[in-house]
Amino acid sequence: MLFNSTDFLIFFTIICFAYFLFPVKYRNYLLLAGSYYFYMCWKVEYVFLIVFSTLIDYFCARGMGKYKDKKTKKWFLIASLTGNLGLLFIFKYFNFFSHAFGDILNNLNVAYESPALKLLLPVGISFYTFQTLSYTLDVYRGERKPEKDFVIFAVYVSYFPQLVAGPIERSTHLMPQFHRHVKFNFSRLLIGLVLIMWGFFMKLVIADNAAEYVNTVYGSVNQYDGQHFVLGTLLFCYQIFCDFAGYSSIAIGTAKIMGIDMMQNFRRPYFARSIQGFWRRWHISLSTWFKDYLYIPLGGNRRGRLMTLLNTLLVFLVSGLWHGANWTFIIWGGLHGVAITIESLYKKIMSRFNFKCKDAKLIIWSTAAFEICLTFILINLSWVFFRSASLDDAFAIFKKIYHTPQTFSFNLSSFSNLILPFTKDYRSLSFFITVIAFIMILETVHLIQEKEHPLFFHYWRSKAWPKIITIYLLIFVIIFFGKFDSNSFIYFQF
Repeated sequence: MLFNSTDFLIFFTIICFAYFLFPVKYRNYLLLAGSYYFYMCWKVEYVFLIVFSTLIDYFCARGMGKYKDKKTKKWFLIASLTGNLGLLFIFKYFNFFSHAFGDILNNLNVAYESPALKLLLPVGISFYTFQTLSYTLDVYRGERKPEKDFVIFAVYVSYFPQLVAGPIERSTHLMPQFHRHVKFNFSRLLIGLVLIMWGFFMKLVIADNAAEYVNTVYGSVNQYDGQHFVLGTLLFCYQIFCDFAGYSSIAIGTAKIMGIDMMQNFRRPYFARSIQGFWRRWHISLSTWFKDYLYIPLGGNRRGRLMTLLNTLLVFLVSGLWHGANWTFIIWGGLHGVAITIESLYKKIMSRFNFKCKDAKLIIWSTAAFEICLTFILINLSWVFFRSASLDDAFAIFKKIYHTPQTFSFNLSSFSNLILPFTKDYRSLSFFITVIAFIMILETVHLIQEKEHPLFFHYWRSKAWPKIITIYLLIFVIIFFGKFDSNSFIYFQF
């Protein structure tokens, strides 16, 4: 059941009405039943996997709470890690590592036929696995007590707004909210609807329309030249952002209407001045998860400069693998890790110099603009690996992009050729201008937020009318410019 479908709108309306009509003590049962139904709409068998993860982590955490000695607690933690990561490995990574091992042996002239499992990857398994693991790790480290109410814990694992694509919530933040008694609030309803409509705008109007061009050029690497891949990659950077941030906005908005606050998952990532800054703004719930549960346990930056760099690189390689069982994702993650290590070394060197200038404000503005542009370019180059179906495709695309300045000449015929992939279903020029215009509107809103303009704060603190006008305006734009063919969200595959 996709967010961008009529089925979900009907489902959420029913759940929302029932939630506030039900007695408080039955609301979590409703959320659990609704969440399991929501997940079973993809494939009924999926629900057994999430039930298994819920059961193993519930009882492992209770065991940690019952037995205080560290050795026994560690065995419960190992059981939790083995159960959850074992499922993730079987469904997501077994075939990848099996084929990689087979390739190594074959290159050594050892005959080996790689076994392969014909299993369909369960939607959102990486998300809810990391969410429930954070709970058992927090219990093991003594940062929270085990949850006694099984229903509340099960709702925490399976809560439908963020079940299949995050945000990856922490139990210390989300779980206590299921203990609260929440009354219907009209102001909260309006805020939730604005977030939902904004999410639909990003997904249906920008992401899905940009996907027409991106899918066309990336799906036929040999048919297009570097100019198309430059534009296609730029559009993909907004496609993936609006697709994923749109989902997060819808998830946060639906939860907000029911009185549940979820963490912010994106904060204007393309305004970042470094790759490290980008990851403080992009998929925040995942980047903080890796920081708290992998980077810091590995030693973080406490074991010298070399180990800090190695830990950073390892975390980003794992992050790439988390996104998908493909070398393109691993290289994408590794590139970000290398970039951050280079940034760290550069900052260390530059900190030894003391630059002085008469016009300090000019230097600050120009430096910020340069850093934002450079970061944006580097991120787009890395997106080529993320979007490409294979390493061969990625290298072919880079080769074509490299030769673009030598072959590009700006004139009417070259422009018509550049936007040719848009002519598949639409009138090319008007459609191209429409997509670019909405991207500019998006970034204008982000600029207002980034600069913390008073207009932004006045809007959220204002009365109902500005929000109601926004909702109707977004509905109008979505109806006239959105794509309604129920395209799945990109991050569902992870």
